[in-house]
Amino acid sequence: MIRGLREILPDNGKAFSSILISLKTRNFRLYFTGMCVSLTGTWMQQIAMSWLVYRLTGSVFLLATVTFMAQIPILLVTPLMSVFVDRFDRQKILILTQSLSMVQALSMAVLTLSGVIEVWHILILSLLIGCINALDNPTRQAFYPSLVAKEHLSNAIALNSAVINGSRLIGPAVGGVLIGIFGEGLCFLLNGISYLGVIIALSLMRLSPFTVQHRRQNVLTDIQEGFSYVSGNIPIRALLLLMSAVSFFGLPLMTFIPAYVKDILQGDSEMLGFLLSCIGVGSFLAALYLAARKSVVGLGKVVTISAFLLGISLMILSYIDTYWIAALICLPAGFAIISTVASINTLLQTLSDEDKRGRVMGYLAMTFTGIAPVGSMF
Repeated sequence: MIRGLREILPDNGKAFSSILISLKTRNFRLYFTGMCVSLTGTWMQQIAMSWLVYRLTGSVFLLATVTFMAQIPILLVTPLMSVFVDRFDRQKILILTQSLSMVQALSMAVLTLSGVIEVWHILILSLLIGCINALDNPTRQAFYPSLVAKEHLSNAIALNSAVINGSRLIGPAVGGVLIGIFGEGLCFLLNGISYLGVIIALSLMRLSPFTVQHRRQNVLTDIQEGFSYVSGNIPIRALLLLMSAVSFFGLPLMTFIPAYVKDILQGDSEMLGFLLSCIGVGSFLAALYLAARKSVVGLGKVVTISAFLLGISLMILSYIDTYWIAALICLPAGFAIISTVASINTLLQTLSDEDKRGRVMGYLAMTFTGIAPVGSMF
C-alpha cells in the first residue's frame, strides 16, 4: 500500500524546484511563450462562441451542434491527416495550421462586429476550425520530442497542460467581462491577433533538419499500418479506449456549462467565466502535480484514480443548483480531466515508436477531441 502511494506522489526529490526544467531549452521556451499568448485568446473565443450561440438561439441542441461541427472532423479526418504528420516537417505544418486558425478567428470577428453574424456562419466556421485542428492536434503532440530531451518529455507535456489550463483560468474570466461590456466580437478579434504569438515563436525556432523516419508508402497503406499498430499494441489500445470513455461521458461538461449556468444557476456570462476558471484552477493544479513527477512509474494508477474522481464529480454536479457549491465541484472536475488526459498523453508518447508517433497522436486526438461531440449530441 505504501509503495502504491509512493507511485502516485511526485517521485522527484527536487520536484518543485525542477517543475520548469523544460524551459531551459530555447525551442521549448519559445513554444511555451507563444502558446501562453495564443491559448488565452482561444479560451476567450470559446466562451464567446458558446455565449453567442445560446444568446442567439436559446437552444441547447444548437449549442451541442456547434461543438459537434468543430470537433467531428477530428474524429473523421485525423487518421488521414496524421499520416502527413509523419511525412512532412512538423514545424512548417504548425505555422500553416496556426495561420489558418487566425483567419478563422478574424472572420468570426468581422461577422460579429458588423452585426451580420448568424448561426449558419458559426456552424461553417466551426467546421473549418475542426478541419484545421484535425491536422494541428496530432502535429502539436508529435512535435514535443523535437523540442526537449527525452528525459524531459513528461515535464514538457505537463507544462503544456499547465499553459492550456492557466489560459483556461485567465481567458474565460477575461472573456466573460469583455462580453458583458463590449460583446462577443472583441473576443474573436483578440483571439485572431493572439495567434501571432505562436506563429512568431515557431518561426524563431532552430531545429534539426526534418528527416522522414520511415519509407514513404501509399497513404492508405500508412493509415492501415497506423491502425494495426495501435490496435495490436495492448497498452496503447487500452489507453485510447479509456480516453474514449472519458471523452464521451466527461468532456461534454464543457459544452453544456453555458446552458447549466443560464438555466439552472440563473447566471450570466461573468458567472460562466468564473465556473470555467474554477475548472481551470483544478486543471492547472493537476498540470503542476504532473510536472513535479520525474518518471512515468505510477502514471497508470494516476489515470485510474483521476478517471474515478471525474465520474464522482460529474454525478455530484448533476444534483447541484447552488452557485458556490457548483464552483467548488468544478475544482476536482478540472483536476481530474487534466490529470487523466495528460497522463495518458505522456504514456502514449513513451510507448510509441518515433516513426509512428504522428499516427498514434492522431488517434489520441480522435479519442480526446473527436469522441466528445458524439457524447455531447447523445
